[in-house]
Amino acid sequence: MSFDFDATVVGAGAVGLACGRALSKRGLTVLVLEKEPHIGQGVSSRNSEVIHGGLYYPTGSLKARFCVEGRRPLYAFLESHKVDYRRCGKLVVATEEAEVERIEAIFRQATANGVEGLEHLTGAQARALEPGLNAHAAILSPESGLFASHDYMLALQGEIEDAGGSVVLSTPFERAEPLAGGGFTVTAGGTALTSRLLVTAPGLGAQEVAGRIEGYPADWIPTGHYGKGVYFRLTGKAPFDRLIYPPPIPGALGTHYRKDLGGQAVFGPDLVYVETEDYSVDPEKAEEFAGYIRRFWPGLPEGALTPDYAGIRPKLHGPGEPQPDFQLRGRDDHGIEGLVALFGIESPGLTSSLAIGGAVSGMLE
Repeated sequence: MSFDFDATVVGAGAVGLACGRALSKRGLTVLVLEKEPHIGQGVSSRNSEVIHGGLYYPTGSLKARFCVEGRRPLYAFLESHKVDYRRCGKLVVATEEAEVERIEAIFRQATANGVEGLEHLTGAQARALEPGLNAHAAILSPESGLFASHDYMLALQGEIEDAGGSVVLSTPFERAEPLAGGGFTVTAGGTALTSRLLVTAPGLGAQEVAGRIEGYPADWIPTGHYGKGVYFRLTGKAPFDRLIYPPPIPGALGTHYRKDLGGQAVFGPDLVYVETEDYSVDPEKAEEFAGYIRRFWPGLPEGALTPDYAGIRPKLHGPGEPQPDFQLRGRDDHGIEGLVALFGIESPGLTSSLAIGGAVSGMLE
């Protein structure tokens, strides 16, 4: 049977585009569907643009594996495509004696995960690197950094299109029906087409999209939650060059500091569970943020924080529940040949995107 496309990917965020690129590199004709008028308008447009080292995730988990395996080629990809980035390094800081054991546990976890170049620092050593920092002790991760995520996605799109594929915007996925002889009929934007393979990577819409695939078992669609985080920007000179992270909070890495590629200081995100896609930022939260920030930067001036933006992560756990792994569901899970469905691709999904794309392609060989 002939198909209109070898592979169709639902979602043109960083992960969907990375999946499309990986499939294109196999010589397949690829179609990427995106409901928004531009690529990367969902989860991928509202993050910290941090390149994570891979410190925090349970050894052997997909998050740990993909973060390290995705980070390593990511820098080379950014360099070869002239995408702006800065390998600035990260300090994970214990602001008091009680936090030292927590960052020691992170060091052990990161070492087990194969993260390169980690260093133990005393408080004095950390302050020598970043004057003004309150640090009782710290871990230095030199492989962490920042990059221009939208330019990265444009580069992924370019590779797909250079290989003869298509990224089609303003075309929402409506449904998919498996064909008797293999493959799918996919309906999107009112048009039906056929595809031998199907990948769903729509971020916050993962559960809804899976529910629109005929025969996809409901038991294999995990409950989704919206984890909202807001960011505040500093009025004034950025105080540190490196990323500054306190120990993680339950369910997330917590409010951290970065000097963005434009040289401005940004703090965030926090974590609040919400029911709808609400991207407002409450200015009243500035005081709460300031109290948290002064734990590692006592010199934060009064009234220097201004509301910036908010993001929502597609979480698979609710408040107080343990944080689960990424889910890449293939035939052995849901029973449908030629389909990989992604769920819960939140942090470190951006850093992991090239590795996730490679894994999805491998599942469909």
